[in-house]
Amino acid sequence: MADVEAACAVAGRKPSEVSVVAVSKTVDVPQVQAAIAAGWNHFAESRPQELVRKTDALPAVRFDMIGNLQTNKINHVLNRATLIHSVSSLDLADAINKRVLTRNTNATLTALQPVLVEVNISGEQSKSGFTPAELCQTAQQLIDLKGLDWQGLMTMAPAHNPDAAKRTFEGLRELRDKLQVQLGHELPVLSCGMSDDFKIAIAQGSTLIRLGRIVFDPNYAKGVTR
Repeated sequence: MADVEAACAVAGRKPSEVSVVAVSKTVDVPQVQAAIAAGWNHFAESRPQELVRKTDALPAVRFDMIGNLQTNKINHVLNRATLIHSVSSLDLADAINKRVLTRNTNATLTALQPVLVEVNISGEQSKSGFTPAELCQTAQQLIDLKGLDWQGLMTMAPAHNPDAAKRTFEGLRELRDKLQVQLGHELPVLSCGMSDDFKIAIAQGSTLIRLGRIVFDPNYAKGVTR
């Protein structure tokens, strides 16, 4: 995508350092197939039932889980989501871990589940996730969960506020750096930045941006090419 490459150039980063996921939660399978034909190969869903439906229809395509995940829906996501972006509490992490270990014991799942921990950097009550202080306190417990491959952090910034977005994404990067020292464990993935603020996120170190409207809304996507 040309805009991502341009944002990387401004930030002094290589485009290969930033992955892009097309958020397909508002469209149906034919629109995803059209996006695949246009060159997109990495998608994300926010509802477990939609993840099931689309992975059944497109079994060879990578899908991530980015929305709130209830414990009674975990089995819908395992073996389908390449990466879960939204582990928002220690209880949820523990529940996913137990399901993974059970499936490994039963030989129905033979790999760890890659996850990102969701952090509410901005402090907005409408957003879920660990506070930075909570995450620092519980990080060792998270890293000790043997069924999870904890790869990094995810956050969302306040809408329509570039200054707040910059502070949020900068705060996520700084928290990641602190945790890496605290844990002695690399957390290479920073999932932050969406259609309205991905350029800011790239400047602050995001490695994975989530684009929905740019990809699937023709009105929003005018002038954007891939």
